[in-house]
Amino acid sequence: MIELQGVRKAFNQGRPNEFWALHGIDLAIEAGRVTALRGPSGSGKTTLLTIIGGLARPTQGRVRFKEQDISGLPERFLTGIRRKSFGFVFQKFNLIRGMSALENVMLPAYPNGEPYKALRERAERILDQIKLGHRRDARVEWLSGGEQQRVAIARALINDPEVVIADEPTANLDSALAIEFMGILESLISQGRTVLLSSHDPLVVDSSLVQRVVDMRDGRIL
Repeated sequence: MIELQGVRKAFNQGRPNEFWALHGIDLAIEAGRVTALRGPSGSGKTTLLTIIGGLARPTQGRVRFKEQDISGLPERFLTGIRRKSFGFVFQKFNLIRGMSALENVMLPAYPNGEPYKALRERAERILDQIKLGHRRDARVEWLSGGEQQRVAIARALINDPEVVIADEPTANLDSALAIEFMGILESLISQGRTVLLSSHDPLVVDSSLVQRVVDMRDGRIL
């Protein structure tokens, strides 16, 4: 489903502080499976996830999604693929303060031009599925860490993506909430979604739900 060939990524290229975060990544991600990137901080996991999801472009190499090379697509086309096919759960959730849980979930779908009523109903249904419907009108800064993560997951699902990308999804959660996340992960698997996550949490990477673990260090796959 996703294939990376010779992917390298540089930051501040051509400057004295030039830094290469990825060095020649070759990787194939199968559809309908859970793949975990494992490695210490600075190993390149987050950079790799952003490139796979179209949030960043490789400095060198190619990324193919469903046999289409998306590496050099104009931004407007890449944005369309990203919005339709990928859902993102960021490590710090990136929720919009001052807005309710429901409004945060609906936000990524507004550019699609869907009627408001249908969009709201779908967002409420997703929140109900992850047992957060009773908090839909609460502002996100009033929610607990576990509740904020569930809002972030619901937001990632609002456009019915084929691929869910989660960057260190349990990094800011205690063990009980991390176990709760694994329950949500199991539901994503049952829906047939492709899940790609990064983690160094044994609770995640050693779980039977994770079908493949890719070890990284210093911007390389071991």
